[in-house]
Amino acid sequence: MKLYLSSYRLGNNPEKLIKLVSGNKKVAVIANAMDFLDGLERNKCIEQEINDLTKLGLIAEDLDLRDYFNKKNKLKNKLDTYGAVWVRGGNTFILRRAMSQSGLDKLLKEKNHDPDFVYAGYSAGVCVLSPSLHGLELVDNSIRIPERYLSETIWDGLDIVKFSFAPHYRSDHPESKAVDKEVEYFIKHKIPFKTLRDGEVLVIDS
Repeated sequence: MKLYLSSYRLGNNPEKLIKLVSGNKKVAVIANAMDFLDGLERNKCIEQEINDLTKLGLIAEDLDLRDYFNKKNKLKNKLDTYGAVWVRGGNTFILRRAMSQSGLDKLLKEKNHDPDFVYAGYSAGVCVLSPSLHGLELVDNSIRIPERYLSETIWDGLDIVKFSFAPHYRSDHPESKAVDKEVEYFIKHKIPFKTLRDGEVLVIDS
């Protein structure tokens, strides 16, 4: 699986994303990290992401994981129609719950062996790939529970990368000060991590 991991939105290297998504240009936009918003505001977020990706020549559409809660096989069939996913930022813990309740976490583990599939996203969509979500509670509310979500906080990340992320590091972003505390936590607990400033993108093409 190829990775395009941004601190904020598309970042400064969208041409690299276009290069990664070289085959099937259908992209699933996953915005469940924003499920704490009302429907109208959430839809605006999705529309913005779809517009940005469409301008790159990609075919983007909303994939709401809530439609697949306890329907992993149905989600697998849908996921197989896409060449990439674009996972939006927001609340990492809500996103992690959505991935668990839909089975996307397990499906992405399987996709990790697909050299053509692209996982792309930013902020929470990047953080969820780490081995652990500990430390992220200093930025995201770990006990915020939208309707239809299980109350248990999941502290295990997807373990697709072997380090934690600190997006919005020293950036003009409202969460940047909290991210400094997050970095201090990683250092104190000897957790491997990478910082990303807004605009920066980490690309893993393996």
